[in-house]
Amino acid sequence: MTVVDGGDTAAAAAPPPGSGQTVCVTGAGGYIGSWIVKLLLQRGYAIRGTVRNPDDAKNAHLRALPGAAERLELRAADLLDYEAIRAAVGGCHGVFHTASPVTDDPEQMVEPAVRGTRHVIDAAAESGTVRRVVLTSSIGAVAMDPSRPPGAVVDESCWSDLDFCKSTKNWYCYGKAVAEKAAWEAAAARGVDLVVVVPVLVQGPALQPAVNASLMHVLKYLNGSAKTFANAVQAYVHVRDTADAHVRVFEAPGAAGRYLCADAVLHREDVVATLRKFFPEYPVPERCSDEVNPRKEPYKISNQRLRDLGLEFTPAAQALYETVICFQEKGILPVHAPSSTLQP
Repeated sequence: MTVVDGGDTAAAAAPPPGSGQTVCVTGAGGYIGSWIVKLLLQRGYAIRGTVRNPDDAKNAHLRALPGAAERLELRAADLLDYEAIRAAVGGCHGVFHTASPVTDDPEQMVEPAVRGTRHVIDAAAESGTVRRVVLTSSIGAVAMDPSRPPGAVVDESCWSDLDFCKSTKNWYCYGKAVAEKAAWEAAAARGVDLVVVVPVLVQGPALQPAVNASLMHVLKYLNGSAKTFANAVQAYVHVRDTADAHVRVFEAPGAAGRYLCADAVLHREDVVATLRKFFPEYPVPERCSDEVNPRKEPYKISNQRLRDLGLEFTPAAQALYETVICFQEKGILPVHAPSSTLQP
């Protein structure tokens, strides 16, 4: 037996932060949900993950995570099936509600997002055991506001203009905004402790096998399907930081309100330049689709609230780099003999 001093013994014996706690993760097999499950397992939590079909091979990546065999249970639960949600949430200490439709079809986006969110809040209230619900919102609920002054900083006080979303038929942003508003209303009415994480466009390696909508944003510039890039700006964040943010706001006793999760706002030209620099072997476009209007200026965004919780953000260039490496490792992109060995 190795003899260590008392301090080391105490440190070695300290249980992980989530030991003895069970949490529910809706949409556990999704891009963000999978990373939240991975991090929660690392921190010792037992997890009930809701998915459409627990036996589907596309959830194999969850079962393969370290600790999953002992502490991960997958349950079939549709967000519109309140009894299934109530059963998944019952007895849990916390809920991470990441599941949401991702579509611009108003019928498939708005009502399911709102009703599903209300079901989660109601189930948490009814459980009598849930101490906090962490909701995954979206920058779409925050930044769609044409009246925002050019120099204004986008922060947690900002909301998308619902009339503008409707008039431009941006039903994804409309749905995320009304779903978050419904969550705040339901949480206040039911006495549920709700905290909201608001990620921007999430990039970085995927644990799940499929390419989701946010990863297509980068893939199209590498596989030849996009011949030009838009005169547009976007905020980016690493998927690992996004998962980290969810766990931090769950565990921090004083966490409250909304938390914008973002590293940097980049023009699309900067994105393709980064991709071309690290991966010159792919047909990354060099021409903007808009050669008439002035170059859009990146807006300012605050991530101060999450930095105050100790989150150190991964640079957006690193997230983009790791996204492409993930595509290569999954066989989504061919691996050519690289003409560059640069790394972020």
